[in-house]
Amino acid sequence: MIVEEQHGIHRVLLADAAARAAGVMAGLSANAALALLPTLKLEERNPVREQQVLERLASWLERFSSFVSIADRNLLLLEIAGSLNLFGGLQSLRQTIVRDLGMLGFSAAVAIAPTPLAATWLARSGRRICIRATENLGPALRRLPLTCLHWPSGQRELLTGMGITAIGDCLRLPREGFARRFGAERLLDLDRALGHLPDPRDSWRAPERFCADYEMTEEQSDRELLLNICRELLLSHEQFLLARQLGTQSLCFSFFHLKSTATELRLGAALADRSASRWFELLKIRFEALRLPEPVIAVRLRSGLSQPLLAETARLSFSHKAEKQKHRYSIAQLAERLVARIGDHSVHALTMVAEHRPEYAWCARNPLSDWTASTLTMLTDTRRPLWMLPEPALLPADSGYPLHRGCRLTLLDGPERLETGWWDEGNVSRDYYTALSGAGMRLWVFRNRQRTPDWYLHGIFG
Repeated sequence: MIVEEQHGIHRVLLADAAARAAGVMAGLSANAALALLPTLKLEERNPVREQQVLERLASWLERFSSFVSIADRNLLLLEIAGSLNLFGGLQSLRQTIVRDLGMLGFSAAVAIAPTPLAATWLARSGRRICIRATENLGPALRRLPLTCLHWPSGQRELLTGMGITAIGDCLRLPREGFARRFGAERLLDLDRALGHLPDPRDSWRAPERFCADYEMTEEQSDRELLLNICRELLLSHEQFLLARQLGTQSLCFSFFHLKSTATELRLGAALADRSASRWFELLKIRFEALRLPEPVIAVRLRSGLSQPLLAETARLSFSHKAEKQKHRYSIAQLAERLVARIGDHSVHALTMVAEHRPEYAWCARNPLSDWTASTLTMLTDTRRPLWMLPEPALLPADSGYPLHRGCRLTLLDGPERLETGWWDEGNVSRDYYTALSGAGMRLWVFRNRQRTPDWYLHGIFG
């Protein structure tokens, strides 16, 4: 049962079926309700939580309409004229919205009308009705009681005392006298509802970065429960990005405690992604090593900067011993799992640098940064071996030809002359060749053109 404080007294706002069967009704004081049913469980109304839920629903409804308006603390308006063809017509769209809301655990009073106020009043009356033409608004609205209008209670009582109980009764009153006695704003409400005047509304737009909280009624130390809460937040995050066709490369979980500062857990991905299951796999790996100083009272999920999703890279197949089935992971997912397991300081990727000297033509980078197609193309189009020696190794020579393990090398390709580095005291002057050893190995060797013309091994091709 939900209670709300009114003038210093907690009164019943909502009661479930069991409470209503015991005689508990809205407006009853909490003490009187407990006297009727001592086993009642009372919950204080939380307007902040209600607003958060309403905003999440508004964000979710953006998949059906480009214009969503939060009109009241329990009212959402959608402009659906532009969405009818996309969702197969009016009836199909309404059924889809009602069905999906039910799957989320919400029940809604749905009404469709040409004007926002008419749809609002019809929905508040509990009538599931669809009005397409403006000329049909009058007959439908005339029968509605004044309680649907949410006008001030004093005005409604005054109207009821005059024998006016429905909207049609208000429409029969002289306009000037009605406006003078009840205010011009009430008359404008009637005109807007009937479509005689425009009724512009502000469109609510969801923030571009996801941030959601999960508040618990009591402290929790159960790590399995905390993981399930994180999974729910990740599913909401997936829906948030799905509606925008975006992904993100970073997430941050904050676990709040009553006395200690919040514990943060950050996740990163090599490619922008929105899949809740993929983020949850990384979370489970990192969560094993997470140390919480105190029980948790709330969890927050914040996403990083969003970006358009990229196509998937090639995949690798791995066998899972327990499940005896193959799981396919991309190179990016492998990097993510390694970083989650052993830390981002222990895993590195390589990238090309605009430098001719081989020992300076690459550098390490964060494996969770952007994997661009241009970088991969540079790596595959060059004639450099993947296995580079830390320092060139001096090779013996026979009559001017290099030897490797006692056998003369056969020069296949070259020379590629490099003369560079004079500006930073790393001057080199070399002729590089691709050579074949007696054992069939393809080697990358060079002849030093400075001082003595010695031969050196610098790399091995795969």
